[in-house]
Amino acid sequence: MTIEILMVIGFCLAAYSIVGNDVPQTLGTFISSNAHRPWWVLWIYVSTILVVVLLYGWYASGVGDASYGRLETIPFPKDGVTWLYIVPPILLILLTKYGIPVSTTFLVLTIFSPSSLSSMLTKSMMGYAVAFVVAIIVYRFVIKQISIYFSKTRDKKPSNIWIGLQWVSTAFLWSQWLIQDLANIFVYVPRQVPFEFLVFAISVFVVLLGVILYQRGGAIQKIIDTKTGVADIRSATIIDFMYAVILLVFKEWSNIPMSTTWVFLGLLAGREFAMSMHLNEVNKHRTSRNVSKDAMKLMLGLAMSVFLAMTLPWFYKFVSGL
Repeated sequence: MTIEILMVIGFCLAAYSIVGNDVPQTLGTFISSNAHRPWWVLWIYVSTILVVVLLYGWYASGVGDASYGRLETIPFPKDGVTWLYIVPPILLILLTKYGIPVSTTFLVLTIFSPSSLSSMLTKSMMGYAVAFVVAIIVYRFVIKQISIYFSKTRDKKPSNIWIGLQWVSTAFLWSQWLIQDLANIFVYVPRQVPFEFLVFAISVFVVLLGVILYQRGGAIQKIIDTKTGVADIRSATIIDFMYAVILLVFKEWSNIPMSTTWVFLGLLAGREFAMSMHLNEVNKHRTSRNVSKDAMKLMLGLAMSVFLAMTLPWFYKFVSGL
């Protein structure tokens, strides 16, 4: 099997696995709060944003870089893509099937650059901590009364203003997530992406988005749906906006890839803890159990990433007789 074919297979597998695992985390609140709308309406909306972000990033870079500079410290393999790099996305597909929200950044990128694990882990841990603390402060002190009001009026139809704000916040969040996580997929192709391949990539993404939205988020969506009030379009708007702002801050801080999964779960964990302090509907013990379960899943994904980064290159050399 030629290197070019393996490159395309790796790219498609990475796109499929990452869309299935990460996209529901990013668009989960949007999917939940718009469950009454046809799936294709959501599909057209998010696909349009994706096309704009990809084309702009590719054009603005001047060299055809579709990853927004996130792969500057992770060079393309000298010998091209081999079967070694195909294993992580396959594993990610299996984990997604069981609803485990592992970090695709660690699972995929560490195979290409094991030495980058430390910097990516540091930035991701900071992202989780910042999101957790910000969520507690905002939901415990800044919008405490607003969240109580949302809880009491959840069954009422939201105003058109909130609907508009949520679609805007979703566009903001979706664009920031793409800028962060496109590196996890384009790591499989040369850093200067030909326009023909960019068109192919966009087509793959649009089709996969259609599948995940048709399935209403798939297995990972179940994690989102267990959180308090995410089907309320007003709550979803605030969550999306906070998530997007945090991603924007970390994007401007450095080009080192980070786990958006860690940021997302940190934000939801802090929100749940804060709301359990002033909402009777939120059970404190259940909140602690759910947050601990999510954290264990993150640790599982990290442990698997480290294991693969340390053992797969050695195994590859052993099998290949290098």
